[in-house]
Amino acid sequence: MPAKPSDGARARASEITSICIVGGGTAGWMTAAALANKLKGLPVTITLIESAEIGTVGVGEATLPHIRAFNVALGIDEAELMRATEATFKLGIEFCDWGRNGDRYIHPFGDFGPTIDGVPFYHYWLRLQAAGAAGRLADYSFPIVAAEHSRFQHPSPDLDRVESTFGYAYQFDASLYAAFLRRYAEKHGVERHEGKVVDTVLDGQTGFIETITLADERAITADLFVDCSGFRGLLIEGALASGYDDWSNWLPCNRAVAVPTQSRGPLGPFTRATARTAGWQWRIPLQHRVGNGHVYCNNFISDDDAERQLVENLDAPMQATPRRLSFTTGRRRDFWKRNVVAIGLAGGFLEPLESTSIHLIQDGITELLALFPDRGFDAPSIAEYNRRMGLHYERVRDFLLLHYVATQRDDSPFWRHFRALKLPDSLQQKIDAWTTRGYVIPYEFGLFLPPSWVAVMMGQNLMPTGHDPRAHAIGEAALTARAAAIRDSVAGAVRATPDHADYIRRMGGAGSLSRAATAA
Repeated sequence: MPAKPSDGARARASEITSICIVGGGTAGWMTAAALANKLKGLPVTITLIESAEIGTVGVGEATLPHIRAFNVALGIDEAELMRATEATFKLGIEFCDWGRNGDRYIHPFGDFGPTIDGVPFYHYWLRLQAAGAAGRLADYSFPIVAAEHSRFQHPSPDLDRVESTFGYAYQFDASLYAAFLRRYAEKHGVERHEGKVVDTVLDGQTGFIETITLADERAITADLFVDCSGFRGLLIEGALASGYDDWSNWLPCNRAVAVPTQSRGPLGPFTRATARTAGWQWRIPLQHRVGNGHVYCNNFISDDDAERQLVENLDAPMQATPRRLSFTTGRRRDFWKRNVVAIGLAGGFLEPLESTSIHLIQDGITELLALFPDRGFDAPSIAEYNRRMGLHYERVRDFLLLHYVATQRDDSPFWRHFRALKLPDSLQQKIDAWTTRGYVIPYEFGLFLPPSWVAVMMGQNLMPTGHDPRAHAIGEAALTARAAAIRDSVAGAVRATPDHADYIRRMGGAGSLSRAATAA
């Protein structure tokens, strides 16, 4: 009598043994690299299909601090990454003309002053402001003052020093980052196939994708498919009809025009977002060039006028012809359906205002690994993935929308549109809690922590009518002296911080910076 298979054998028989990623670019190669790293040692083959004919969007060049954890998990050397991607460091995002024309503030990757007796420092600042002794809130933030002076250094490991009170990210060439990760992924066993997907075959009983067919008639089968095909959503939408939640009412910008320019002036460790009459303009300094673009809504400005507005506001000569893009803000109703998971633009797009696109790729990968399936593809895990990703997207949506509604601007139809807008309940609750007593409702799932909300709301003149009463536990004279000491500590630390460009040169910078160092 043949022996019955053991529980272990049955478990192994149900394991995923093949994964096919459709689409390259940043999303595809981030996914490939992460899966190759996390699944090493397991009998899993990973294949990536991409077509040079189709290309990638590739205008995203700014990141958030969380990408450092992604790179560290892969064992990537930061200096090597900086050289390979022409990267600069990023301490935050500068917003110009958002609250009112002429306003300027920085959303930093760090807090404003220390927490005192469990109370965030900005509550003490609100108390001092009423007495006229507060100064700028920005002066209590090391990353803001360092960014304003084009200075950078890595955070200090000494948590008692003000130089430890910040995080940082990168500004890099996204196409070079994808190429860097491709080399990593292929070295770790990922097989790349050049080709264009022209057909999919579904299982007649389950509705799962069984096979994809390429233009040259090659057929590729897999247990799990990851759709990184960009806005088209070739598998998640084209084959499985997931559906799309259109958020254009809240985030109406649906076009972008992008162009690189020469590098001029100090190399600032921050991205700039300048509000325009029907959208906003980005400026992202890399080592070898500056990325620029205008995000706008074509209901309020024509494509030609939007491009003209971008070109007229550039601060250096263009290096290419402006490139136009179109999109619809929103998200798939199901990020994971049957045996397909959509990551990156295939899953949704919320415009690049706070550099969230690459981070949402990272979220998609992280949640997939946390809920990695077997061939049973159990419904509870899929539902949990969709719940988590839905929260990630909704909370980013709310934070981006905050920028448009926390404003005093009414100088164009675009800005007046937001005056009459009914906000999502989740954002309205957040604003109401803030305006009454300066409280920021925390999230279990959500990218932006309370200091980010404080930065935008205060930066755009949405001030609370009250503050935490515990901020009165310190006498006014003692608090004034303590606040002055914090400002002096930040200013002194920034004066001792290296110039941003010099710091990158010391790391063996790439492109124009390394050539300049050699010439010197």
